[in-house]
Amino acid sequence: MTELDAPHRPHPSLVVTPAVVAHRGASGYRPEHTLEGYRLAARLGADDIELDLVPTRDGVLVARHGSELSATTDVADHPEYADRRTARRVDGVTLEGWFAEDFTLAEIKTLTARERFPDLRPGSAAYDGRFGIPTLNEVLAMVHAESTRSGRTLGVMLELKHAAHFAASGLPLEEPLLRDLGRHGLDHARSRVTVMSFEPGVLRRLARRTTVQVVQLLDEADRRPADLVADGDHRTYADLCTPAGLAEIDEYADGVAAHTSLVLPRSSTGEARGPSSLVRDAHRQWLTVHVWTLRAEDRFLPTRFRSAGAPDGPGRSRGLAAEAGAVLDAGCDGVITDQPDVVLEVLAQRALTRPKRFVRS
Repeated sequence: MTELDAPHRPHPSLVVTPAVVAHRGASGYRPEHTLEGYRLAARLGADDIELDLVPTRDGVLVARHGSELSATTDVADHPEYADRRTARRVDGVTLEGWFAEDFTLAEIKTLTARERFPDLRPGSAAYDGRFGIPTLNEVLAMVHAESTRSGRTLGVMLELKHAAHFAASGLPLEEPLLRDLGRHGLDHARSRVTVMSFEPGVLRRLARRTTVQVVQLLDEADRRPADLVADGDHRTYADLCTPAGLAEIDEYADGVAAHTSLVLPRSSTGEARGPSSLVRDAHRQWLTVHVWTLRAEDRFLPTRFRSAGAPDGPGRSRGLAAEAGAVLDAGCDGVITDQPDVVLEVLAQRALTRPKRFVRS
């Protein structure tokens, strides 16, 4: 019997109903970071959409997972940009390709989005070339329109990518972020906007300038925040997950968003263990806990939740549902997923079979 098989009492979350967050939009069904993907997520019922932000050369924030463009756009098919291909070191990793910060917004708008995992998601890849690259301003306008259409407020979780790297390059992310939030009347505590980063430094600065929710992203245990590395600080994300680390995070943040392995640690064979003490320790600081990223395909699932097919074949939605159930039993306050409809169904089923819980406000 594994730890997950053993009977245990689910740990309560800090919220009555955990949030379902659409990772890069409904990215299990449409190319990531497109208005169509975000819109689909909203219509599937997601509580929030999550997007990553990088700057253009002229300082406009656009939605891309990273500044290197070739994995998720058709930039390589544009001969006029062939001379922009280069190698660049970003947060200690050397990357080759085309980078958003070398393009103006007008040039970015000539590109179209592509599916990152075409072998796993051929249905999404069928939409390659149909959708453009949205700005943060355009996403916020779409969120307002979808909120009005549905009669509910759709939240947004904004991840600032490579903040220290861009600041050193003369493209700090804080100013265009606050400008766009202010343009839409969203720079306040009740706006359903959350700002996230793997780097504590940019979050500390923003916490002094805005009242929107701030969430510290936590990567796998042995990795280190890029800004701490640059400052000669040797702490890892495991150090930030300790009670002392969480107490420090509580000085500037409202919550954490943790890699699944920090909540459900995996063995060397990929088997899920757990849960760890992270959720309980964070809740003692009144920090909310989101978990990322839950995906339906076998490649991303713990061993026990995979289908009987090839390891890289399409997984079963019940594998994702099982992992989501384990995460929710650990007491997480939000689930960040590529397939929000599957996790919403898990929550709906749990509401039918379990008594409602009320927690202290």
